Amino acid sequence: MIILFTDLDGSLLDESAYSADPAREALHSIRELGLPLVFCSSKTRAEIEYWRARLCNSHPFIVENGGALYVPDGYFPTDFHSPVSRDEYAVIEFGIPYDDLVQTLRQASQDSGCRVRGFHDMSAKEISRKYGLPLEQARLAKNREYDEPFEILDPPGDKLLAAIERKGRRWTRGGRLHHVTGDGNKARGVCLLSYYYRWTFTEIITVGLGDGMNDLDFLRLVDIPVIIRSKAAWKLKTALPRARVTDLSGPVGWNQAVLDILDEYAAEVDMVSKEKVG
Repeated sequence: MIILFTDLDGSLLDESAYSADPAREALHSIRELGLPLVFCSSKTRAEIEYWRARLCNSHPFIVENGGALYVPDGYFPTDFHSPVSRDEYAVIEFGIPYDDLVQTLRQASQDSGCRVRGFHDMSAKEISRKYGLPLEQARLAKNREYDEPFEILDPPGDKLLAAIERKGRRWTRGGRLHHVTGDGNKARGVCLLSYYYRWTFTEIITVGLGDGMNDLDFLRLVDIPVIIRSKAAWKLKTALPRARVTDLSGPVGWNQAVLDILDEYAAEVDMVSKEKVG
């Protein structure tokens, strides 16, 4: 069984048009074969649920740079043990409360003398205007729980990032923004889900697709890491030499990479295509 873990912005979704249309051929093949496609993103739960509905996806998902893992109730044949049950999901929380992160960012900005502007400072209209998000999706992006995106107004911002680290918090860089987080990262959710998929299917091949430095940790874990061409591609490739790099960016590159992998592993896919999960 092939399990696909994917970033959204700049990977499956075009960064400008916020559309997955160029990847429709690969998405259709994934659905027809019954392969799990796990969204693993800096997006909020509300945003990911929007895209799950748009793309007819019913699989688990990882939100806000690994802040939490959501698994639909009954998805696996055995209970997914979780201390939190929320809206028909088992929820594994790796992050810390959003308000704590906002306070950390404010204090780090004061300590370092480096000005920042986070999503908590912006209205949905401003987020929509600055980052090209449709207003509806910008409102969903404001509904944060475990991760605060921010813009550094006094670059390069090294003192600010060091101040965040001194406060025991993590930071990462996505396609456009930095993020301050707690202990969570995308790799923790991918690792746990891979364990459950392996328990369910015994033999699995894990594929990871991402375009930013915040994807590096989970790309290191998978059997087939794929770097979607971007400004960060060379840094990712340097850190992970075994990774494949697409010729094209965004969902066009994503589409071709997935189709190539499905073709390469056609025998394995055909053998398990009837054993659908979810």
